[in-house]
Amino acid sequence: MSKEISNITRRSCLSLLLVLAASQAMSAQQSAPAGATTPAAAAGPSVGAASDGARASQPASQYRIGPRDVLAIRVTAPDIVAQFSSDAMEVDECGMIPLLSVQNEEQGQVRAAGLTTGELQEQLRKFYTKYKRNPQVVVKIREYNSQPVVINGAVMRPGQFQMRRPVRLLELLTFYAGGPNERNGGRIQIARIPALGECASQQQVAASSNAQAENADAPQFLLLNLSDTLKGEEKSNPYLQPGDVITLPEAKEAYVVGNVLRPGPVLLKDDHLTLTRAVAMAGGLMPDTKKGSVRVIRVDADGGNRQEIPVDLAAIDKHKAEDITLRPNDIVDVPVSGGKRLLKSIIGAGANSAGQLPIRIIP
Repeated sequence: MSKEISNITRRSCLSLLLVLAASQAMSAQQSAPAGATTPAAAAGPSVGAASDGARASQPASQYRIGPRDVLAIRVTAPDIVAQFSSDAMEVDECGMIPLLSVQNEEQGQVRAAGLTTGELQEQLRKFYTKYKRNPQVVVKIREYNSQPVVINGAVMRPGQFQMRRPVRLLELLTFYAGGPNERNGGRIQIARIPALGECASQQQVAASSNAQAENADAPQFLLLNLSDTLKGEEKSNPYLQPGDVITLPEAKEAYVVGNVLRPGPVLLKDDHLTLTRAVAMAGGLMPDTKKGSVRVIRVDADGGNRQEIPVDLAAIDKHKAEDITLRPNDIVDVPVSGGKRLLKSIIGAGANSAGQLPIRIIP
């Protein structure tokens, strides 16, 4: 009997807790501002929606229709015919779509660019309400063509992408383009064309001066540090805009030749690559290097002026000489000691000749 009473008591307490939790949730929803979402209702991150962490500082996550998008528009009403619907209506370069005529009315246009599908549905519904009773309008996007971005240069997977939501530079670079490759120069350049695909009306063009019109159409160039972008710093990780062309320039090269382990080009990923660092990147010095006779061969960009700069690596090692900062296309020539090279050549040739002689036994 005591067990039954105990079970009844537990069930009663559990029911009371559930009722209290439900009442608290209802009061929280009533006190929340319009448009707010509770944690339980918030959508998780996905390819088509931005993550919760970025939602506070990003633009509206709903897709905005733009030029060259293809829409499917379905209009239904008790006394309407199918001719007012379209399975493939393309938004023109100025962001407009045609309004299908009703009751022999002249065909007009409506701006679709910049609207969400819900906003365009409401706009079309109001238009058709003048002619039909209670029209229902459904707008869907069949093809996303209005928000292209291009990424190229020193990335693993360069290409063109169509955005369906707000996307930051870091996400495009790392997730979709595979990240920077080893030839990157440590910089990111974004060429940004304002108002891609938008047409200004003739009245607007006439009202503005030619200089203002040219400035409005001129592309902007942003130069960012790759390391700051990879860290996710706010200023170096902007939201991308339709028409952005992102380029990771390849690092320029200098060349190390002569008596080093791996002769060849070295990448100038920053503006402070010194000669000793370049030699280290080439594998370091081989034995018998003539450290006091290293030279840097520097040629102007136009190939006209040729300069030879003598360098004493031994003096640099002892902090008695300045380490030279290399420029693009510099050639570092690391010589080997001539006498030792000649001696080794003679010894090597003698060993090869001796190896070819017949072996005789001395009794």
